[in-house]
Amino acid sequence: MRNSINPRHAAIGFAVLAAVLYGISSPAAKLLLESIPPALLASLLYLGAGIGMFAVSLLQSSRNKTRREAPLGKKDLPYVIGMILLDIAAPVLLMFGLTMTTAANASLLNNFEIVTTALVAFFVFRESIDRRLGIAIILIVFASILLTVEDAGSLAFSQGSILVLLACVAWGFENNCTRMLSLKDPVEIVVIKGFGAGTGALILAFFAGEAIFGSMGSVLAALLLGFFAYGLSIYFYVLAQRTLGAAQTSAFYAVAPFIGVALSFAIFGTDLTLSFAVATVIMILGAYFAATGGHHHRHTHAVVTHEHRHSHDDEHHTHTHDPPVADEHSHTHTHEDQSHDHPHTPDLHHRHGHERE
Repeated sequence: MRNSINPRHAAIGFAVLAAVLYGISSPAAKLLLESIPPALLASLLYLGAGIGMFAVSLLQSSRNKTRREAPLGKKDLPYVIGMILLDIAAPVLLMFGLTMTTAANASLLNNFEIVTTALVAFFVFRESIDRRLGIAIILIVFASILLTVEDAGSLAFSQGSILVLLACVAWGFENNCTRMLSLKDPVEIVVIKGFGAGTGALILAFFAGEAIFGSMGSVLAALLLGFFAYGLSIYFYVLAQRTLGAAQTSAFYAVAPFIGVALSFAIFGTDLTLSFAVATVIMILGAYFAATGGHHHRHTHAVVTHEHRHSHDDEHHTHTHDPPVADEHSHTHTHEDQSHDHPHTPDLHHRHGHERE
């Protein structure tokens, strides 16, 4: 039965599940900001992710003594450091932005993360941007401008919206750092993200003069929100990136803002303005075009040696074991030079360039 599951469909499912879990974060964080200051809340969210996923890792270790995932190594250190630093900045910017704008507006603006993730993937990591993803970027940028401009006549910009957009820029860069680690143990990645970014944000909260202690109920609620909306969400996001690449995973993740918008209207009774309604329609179109991209063509895999979780039921892992191994496992292996044609996305096995899309 395991072989009947399409890896791309499974990856899309992981990306959407990650989006659903993250979608609750903006409206829930808006409520928690009434009792917890912004930088401290950002810290608690990531610490909750780290603590929760560390408990998950202990549970996994007790049940399965055989390591199926590849651990992080020294070569991964630059991306780990970049990931942590960006994960300190992004949620702090978002929390401060939430204090100045509505949860619905912040949720919808989170789609701008698709734009920054795709552009960084294209310019820095040479991922391809097909025609549909290009259209999506244009639509989302236009909708983001509508949401950011408070007064079209005077071109007054919402400070809260600008902070949310800056958070999306930081997360766009961070997504690409995480993409370079996506073949490694996702639980280990989230634990490092959680404790690293959580500790960094806590230090910022201390130097900002924020009260480090709040009511126990609020603190526990923030930690629990962090476990689900950041910890489990990031875990499923990393699993999706293995197959879909950074840009397309971010595109399917676009479900999250609309979940946040729906919850925000239900909780806060936010007034629906014409500009918000128009921006929502444009965002939906942008998310659709982003999620329906993809391509196939004849391409060549160069010889590469690396380690990650894999099985032998695809076209890329043709090495043998003595005795044979049927289940998923992790070890250092070599991919031989290979040319073939099949539908694919820009995952870490398909990083070839394109002369023309």
